[in-house]
Amino acid sequence: MWEVDADVITIGIDRIATEITDAVRTYTLDVTAAIEDVVDITATKVLKEVKRLARKRSGEYARTFVKTRKKLPGQRVYYVWNKKHYRRVHLLERGHAKVGGGRVQAYPHLIPAHDKYAGEMYTAIINILRNGG
Repeated sequence: MWEVDADVITIGIDRIATEITDAVRTYTLDVTAAIEDVVDITATKVLKEVKRLARKRSGEYARTFVKTRKKLPGQRVYYVWNKKHYRRVHLLERGHAKVGGGRVQAYPHLIPAHDKYAGEMYTAIINILRNGG
């Protein structure tokens, strides 16, 4: 049992390992939940930014971008991709060669959206780790 005396907490020697394990488990669960929330929010922001920056001739290309979650052991991964026009993304993102020579103009939309929010996510995760969730 814990005994509180002024500013000192005393724990029996037989309970110290259990208390440390519980504290670490609580910290880990809090941090994991907070990081998963930040990753989810960041993926949503990237998706909105990609839809905003994507080329809009008819609007279908921008509308068909989606966020897909892939859950792996100990990881949560999100993909922002175009569900219907996935073959066209790299052509618009980087431009491409024309049949008769020359190049088609690039319309960057996926990479700028990622770059805009990746730094914010990194900073948020560092703060979560420092503050314990």
